[in-house]
Amino acid sequence: MSGHNKWSTIKHKKGAADAKRGKIFTKIIKEISVAAKLGGGDPAANPRLRTAIDKAKGENMPKDNIERAIKKGTGGMEGVVYEEIIYEGYGPAGVAVLVEVMTDNRNRTVSEVRSIFTKCNGNMGEAGCVAWMFDKKGLISYDKSVDFDQLFEAALEAGADDVVEEDEEIEVYTEPSSFIEVRDALEAKGFKFQNAEVTMIPQTQVALEGKQAESMLKMMDRLEDCDDVQNVYANFDISADEMEKMM
Repeated sequence: MSGHNKWSTIKHKKGAADAKRGKIFTKIIKEISVAAKLGGGDPAANPRLRTAIDKAKGENMPKDNIERAIKKGTGGMEGVVYEEIIYEGYGPAGVAVLVEVMTDNRNRTVSEVRSIFTKCNGNMGEAGCVAWMFDKKGLISYDKSVDFDQLFEAALEAGADDVVEEDEEIEVYTEPSSFIEVRDALEAKGFKFQNAEVTMIPQTQVALEGKQAESMLKMMDRLEDCDDVQNVYANFDISADEMEKMM
């Protein structure tokens, strides 16, 4: 199982995404509200809000939920002040882990995140200890049935940085600032994406197997299950054969 969108692929194989749809909705609603509060309620003038709305639509969130979240944000979100924090640390075998949180209680959140690291054979580190191992990029993935040469030409013409053919999908990489523009340009040309997001791409990966692989997946599950956690990024690699043993 190769490629940088590994955790999304694993979650799909495990069927975890559907089981936790309620939590996914909660996290997206929080992101929409904060994006609207910080940049206004017009997605055309607020790229962060537009990205969050697109993610909501991709999860089949009802339109009413999206509109309520925007109104909550533009209305000032009385009584709730969210703080955005990134925690860093190490998982099993020294895997680098970034945890993006959005919280109204820093002490509660850091305690929960630290506990998860400890229970899963990892440990939290200081700010900056692993962030340098990741690059912030736009990532747009397509099914392997898409004509690679045509997608490659169209993507570069639209301003993408790179197009990579992986085992299970084709991945288009962009700068965060041009992510929406490239995604929309490719969609206009008939290329339907499977997944599109601004994410953190690891520069190197750590191969895991056996108990270390199990502990790493348990850590990812528990972190994402935390209400205050918005996104988790890690630089682990688990082979398809190893995943089959754990399923």
